[in-house]
Amino acid sequence: MKIILASKSGVRKLILDKYNIDNEVIVSNVDEDEIKESLLSEGAEPLQVSKNLAEIKSIKVSKKNPDRYVLGADSVISLDGELINKPNSREEAFTILKRLNNSKHYLISSVCISINGAMIWNHSDASELKMKNLNESELSSYLNKIDTKTLIDYGVYQIEADGLELFEYVKGDKDSIMGLPIKEIIKYIKKLKK
Repeated sequence: MKIILASKSGVRKLILDKYNIDNEVIVSNVDEDEIKESLLSEGAEPLQVSKNLAEIKSIKVSKKNPDRYVLGADSVISLDGELINKPNSREEAFTILKRLNNSKHYLISSVCISINGAMIWNHSDASELKMKNLNESELSSYLNKIDTKTLIDYGVYQIEADGLELFEYVKGDKDSIMGLPIKEIIKYIKKLKK
C-alpha cells in the first residue's frame, strides 16, 4: 500500500521511509498563512489550526488523486495558548526564540488521512518542551548554524539537527516533535490493510 504524503517536509518523508512506509510526495501548495489568519480571526486555538491545516492539505491532494490514501500533516507551536508562526526572516526567528526562551510551550503535530476527497482519520499529538534560559549571544550563535530558507520553511528549531541543545527538557515522542506521530499512523495503516 503506497500512501501520498501531502507535505514538502523532507523530515516527514524521512520518518515514513525509516518505518518502511511506501510513499510518494505530492505537495498540497495550500496558502497556510491565509488559512491560519482566517482560523485565528474566528478564535481558533493552536490545536484547531494544526488539525485544520493537516485536513485541508490532505483533502486537496486527495481530490486530485482518487482511490489513493493521502496523508496531510501540520505542526504548530503553542505558547500560553497563542499560536507561534514560522518566521519570515532571521530577525523574526530571533524574536520568536526570545519569546520561547526560559519558558514551557507545546508543539502540536496533527495528521489526517483522506481518500476520494474526504477525511477518514485524524490524530493530534502535543509534546511539552521547556527551553533553557539562554542569553542573546547563545540564541544568535544557535541561529547562525541554520540557513534562512530552513528557518522559514521549518521554523525556529530543528529537533532533528542542533535544536535539542536549546531545551532543558523535551517530553514527547521524537518523531511526533519532528512532525509525524508515526506510531499512531502505523496503527491506523495496519487497520486499513486488514
